[in-house]
Amino acid sequence: MLAGITQQQLSDTLNKPQSFVSKYENGERRLDFVETIDICIALNADPHELVDVINKRKK
Repeated sequence: MLAGITQQQLSDTLNKPQSFVSKYENGERRLDFVETIDICIALNADPHELVDVINKRKK
């Protein structure tokens, strides 16, 4: 459970099956950029901060 939300709660918010969340958490599928943004919004996370963190890792 991340950010106090279950896979089922997140999948309900995203209107996706619970297996969608499970598969990317387990590394069975990758997220595209739009899906990543949707998940950030659902978790009340700033997508810009995520991009900044990724950007810093690449330097």
